Amino acid sequence: MTSCNPINLSRLALPVRYLWSWQQPRLRLPSQVLADEQEEAIRANLLEVAYKGRQPGDMMLRCTILDSGGNVKTISGQFKKSDLCAEHRLNARDLRKFDSRVPNLVPTLLVREEAILVNILHVRALIKSDAVLLFDTYGSVNSKLQSSFLYHLEHNLKAKGTGLQYEFRALESILLSVLSALDTEMSFIRQLIGNLLAELDDDIDRDKFMRLLHRSRKLTSFQNRAKLVQEALEEVLEQDEDLVAMYLTDRKNGVQREPSDHQELEVLLESFAKQVEEIVNETDTTQSNIQSTQEIVELILDSNRNALLTLDLKISIITMGLGVGTLLAGLFGMNLTSHLEEDSYAFFVMSGLSVAFAGIFSMYAIRRSGLHLCSWTRNFLPTSWSFPDYTRFAK
Repeated sequence: MTSCNPINLSRLALPVRYLWSWQQPRLRLPSQVLADEQEEAIRANLLEVAYKGRQPGDMMLRCTILDSGGNVKTISGQFKKSDLCAEHRLNARDLRKFDSRVPNLVPTLLVREEAILVNILHVRALIKSDAVLLFDTYGSVNSKLQSSFLYHLEHNLKAKGTGLQYEFRALESILLSVLSALDTEMSFIRQLIGNLLAELDDDIDRDKFMRLLHRSRKLTSFQNRAKLVQEALEEVLEQDEDLVAMYLTDRKNGVQREPSDHQELEVLLESFAKQVEEIVNETDTTQSNIQSTQEIVELILDSNRNALLTLDLKISIITMGLGVGTLLAGLFGMNLTSHLEEDSYAFFVMSGLSVAFAGIFSMYAIRRSGLHLCSWTRNFLPTSWSFPDYTRFAK
């Protein structure tokens, strides 16, 4: 009968600290648990919105139709995406931006065989040679901007004496609405930032800096959107084939055009591109004004901080000089017999020597450090102390 050697369990056993860390779960604070739950809820909501906005089962689109005479034929009608694609000879991917509930940040101006697809800011439209389809934008139903745009579009489509084709009159109304929206928002932002910069010229305050930060972010967001609109127009202007293909009425009537025969449309798009470029340049100027103001304020705060540091250095030097002066007083006050205490003038002499030595030492140290005594006596307190708001930032 064979005997088995006993196994030394102590060698197989893990150290106590590893066993303890394995057995004991990591403790989490209630605030951390609540923050994780909130983050997970926000993530789930975002995924749900994105999924609903692009799920294949959502095949209905809501749009307003204007006929060839400029009259509203259908208001917010429900249409199937497949029917719209078949009627207007489009691909399903062409209407993807129109049926999405997630806002589209990148503007597009696409040319198809029988239609022009426009998706710029608040306008999502399908332009044909004899009809215009305005798709309802998610979150902006019956808004004032949409109503004003629809009214102007009706009026422009009915004005047949302008010499422009139907699709160009519709495109002009869309670009006018986009330009008006950009100009209105730019005027509002310019007024807010201008008033705030004027207030900062008179008084520097922390709350004003926070407001300037928020409005600077709003200006940056608006600047990006304006540049995207400008790039969309310039991209179309660079493509001669797309410009010729946008003559839908001529194509419908069988009129053939040369690849370079698009001066009428080119002038129309260039005029709007120049106006959008002016708005972009204005945003650049406003952004430069904000940066200049921030740099000037930083210089003021740095100057005040340097003044406070100079004052602190001067006080430290004076304190050290007084400490050296008290050395003589300490020697005079020792319990050793020096026979000076018997003299009636010894106290005044030692006090005078202590003060003189402390003053000479302080003056010498200040001059050696570059802090001249004349400027120190004239500007003992920094000028920023007369401006409490500057001092608060300098701290």
